[in-house]
Amino acid sequence: MQVNPQQIKDIVIVGGGTAGWMSAAVLSKVLSRDYNIRVVESEEIGIVGVGEATIPQIKLFNQVLELDEDDFVRKTKGTFKLGIEFVDWTRQGHRYIHGFGVNGQDLGLIAFHHYWLRALKMGQARDLGAYSLNTAAAPAGKFMRSAQVENSPLNNIAYAYHFDAGLYAAYLRAYAEARGVKRIEGKIVSTVLRAADGYVESVVLDRGETVSGQLFIDCSGFRGLLIEGALKTGYDDWTHWLPCDRAIAVPCANAGDPTPYTRSTARPAGWQWRIPLQHRIGNGHIFSSKFMSEDEAVAILLKNLDGEQLAEPRPLRFVTGRRKKFWNKNVVAVGLASGFMEPLESTSIHLIQSSLARLVMFFPSAGFEQADVDKYNQQTHWEFERIRDFLVLHYHQTEREDTPFWRHCRSMQIPPELKEKMELFRANGRFHREADELFGVTSWVQVMIGQGLMPRGYHPLANNLTDAELLEFVGGIENVIKRCVDVMPTHGEFIYKNCAIPEFRPAAMMSKAA
Repeated sequence: MQVNPQQIKDIVIVGGGTAGWMSAAVLSKVLSRDYNIRVVESEEIGIVGVGEATIPQIKLFNQVLELDEDDFVRKTKGTFKLGIEFVDWTRQGHRYIHGFGVNGQDLGLIAFHHYWLRALKMGQARDLGAYSLNTAAAPAGKFMRSAQVENSPLNNIAYAYHFDAGLYAAYLRAYAEARGVKRIEGKIVSTVLRAADGYVESVVLDRGETVSGQLFIDCSGFRGLLIEGALKTGYDDWTHWLPCDRAIAVPCANAGDPTPYTRSTARPAGWQWRIPLQHRIGNGHIFSSKFMSEDEAVAILLKNLDGEQLAEPRPLRFVTGRRKKFWNKNVVAVGLASGFMEPLESTSIHLIQSSLARLVMFFPSAGFEQADVDKYNQQTHWEFERIRDFLVLHYHQTEREDTPFWRHCRSMQIPPELKEKMELFRANGRFHREADELFGVTSWVQVMIGQGLMPRGYHPLANNLTDAELLEFVGGIENVIKRCVDVMPTHGEFIYKNCAIPEFRPAAMMSKAA
């Protein structure tokens, strides 16, 4: 396909890392080679790398790129993920798992959790996690891909990945360069705007080179070199709802087989992440500087590592929120340049992915129609807000009162949309998904119940079953889940058989060798 004068021809991606090379990879795949795609990246600027954990939507991204999953996991030293375990969030000593996939099995016109709520009120139900394959298999250390088993939860297993963000960027760089993307080494020192309309005309590098383009994708991280530095777009600060503004990151050695889930452990003024890879564990402590010093945060993190510390702790500063415009003139902000929400539910990489999907949908002509830009911004604003509400739920719906931080979170005002969702669920367990918001009924129900938000009632249609029929239905699902978990291999065994790095050995093999 030839590029005509009305089409964008020159695309400049400012910044590499996860956002930059995801952008380059997907655009080099969906656009013809007549487009000139360049990535301006400096080796002097480090990669933040907060996005090592993902959600199942990343499989769609990989499918667009036609990646081989085993090769992708091996080269990023990755593991698989069935969900996220939350420890001490509801109260100290409590834990639950937000699993991917489905809760139980819906029956008739209503969701499974209504039948579960009725059985629970009868004293005849276990924790909700016992009725989902993901939430049962994850703590058991089991994992497998979907299998051709008729009428079985094994037929449709939802999962995502953990991987090394630096290796992921390198993997996608190789992919993009093989499709004609050019990398330009250099640090940007200035931006040239067109006098007529204020659009970005070019960027100037430290060695004097000028890189011109028609469409600029800002992947420069928190700095927002173009979207903020050059265009002064503005930023919506959400720290009044999500008060954490600092993070400390450090890797440590593995301790046994990697778990098939991410772990988030609540701390006195924030939370600690644990992301298991084949060669190490990624750890971090996100906290509020208003309630805790950096020295305290580092001490808590280092005290709670599973294995030997492998590097010096790395501090990060951020302001939770979003740009007032994600697309301004001829600049589209992607990744951390567009905004930041802590990786509590592993949404960082998804927001890159959804931004790129939306950019492809509204890919501009050389004229940059304002209607396209406005719709892009409207949809992206809405997506950020709905994810924000889901994260705020974790902090606000808690029984903890043991520290000033948690007392603040319990008593703070919350967004009205979140308040409405919580009140609807608290009444009779109902949840209404707004359009195509990212998290649906499975996620919201697991987290609301996990955080201690228990409905007063349930949908009346759950009473259509007799007591005996109800217990047979709910108990049957529990038994099916147990049998499925029993036949699944361990996570370590699955990795070793399919996508292991050379030095990886599952615990079972190590114990036999000993």
